[in-house]
Amino acid sequence: MPNAVITLAFDPLVRLGDRLVRIESLVLAAGVLGAILIAARLAPLTPAGDDGASAPGGTLRADDLLFIILAAVPGAVVGGRLGYGLLHLDYYGAHPGAILDPGQGSLQLGLAIVGGALTGGVAARLLGEPVGRWFHVAALPLLVGIAVGKLAMALGGSGQGMPVNLSWATAYLGPGPWGSLAPELPSHPAQLYEAAAAAVILAGAVVLLASGAFARRDGRLFLAVLAAWAFARTVIAATWRDAPVLGPLRADQLLSLAIAGTCVAIVLAGRLPRGADSPRGSIVRRPGRERSGSPDEL
Repeated sequence: MPNAVITLAFDPLVRLGDRLVRIESLVLAAGVLGAILIAARLAPLTPAGDDGASAPGGTLRADDLLFIILAAVPGAVVGGRLGYGLLHLDYYGAHPGAILDPGQGSLQLGLAIVGGALTGGVAARLLGEPVGRWFHVAALPLLVGIAVGKLAMALGGSGQGMPVNLSWATAYLGPGPWGSLAPELPSHPAQLYEAAAAAVILAGAVVLLASGAFARRDGRLFLAVLAAWAFARTVIAATWRDAPVLGPLRADQLLSLAIAGTCVAIVLAGRLPRGADSPRGSIVRRPGRERSGSPDEL
């Protein structure tokens, strides 16, 4: 073991009352809560009108955030399980029913984000909300959630990359339990690479917003940060322990490239979802909200 290796020997469990809870779980929960609070703070600051500055219909309703989040959960689960099945196609091809077992396997992050975005967008549309503006609001919280989630994985010993002889390689000592196989082997801290990448993209997005970029708030910011993260994940995944499936590329790299390419293609083609720039007619009618748009609009 190289002398410069970063060794981690803390206890990954904390006692809450009579129960033991993983630090990883607590930090992950804090990250999710933080992302939701940021979105709740941004929503009332985001105009719901067409011009990006004045808003005849006021601002986005923060109380709608709960409904959108609840709608995003099943999409994230379905997308994540589908992605996980694609990563392990040899197993799930032979045992297709196992993909429906929530206690077996995990979720693939990229398609979980895509699935959650799709069903959350559908919920926003049903509420009569401007879908593109909700995607705009979701961009920064998404990066915060990814960054904190990857940091949480590092605190649980999950997501270690390939063994490597580098001064910043990490090794987990002590009884654990740790989330990676052979945690004592000095390895790429791949989860921290991804946390750092998300933080850098977050900082870049904040700078761009401060300079006046993405002023239309039509969802392009969300697509841009998702594409940037997917490209970064593609590079970082080269340090993972997964076996390549197509040349030097791992299955998750292929999914990440597909996600990034799709986001870029949508932005370049201008094929944003209808209703991205302005509120649409609402299927759910609530007091205090003007119904915008004609019922026979396409």
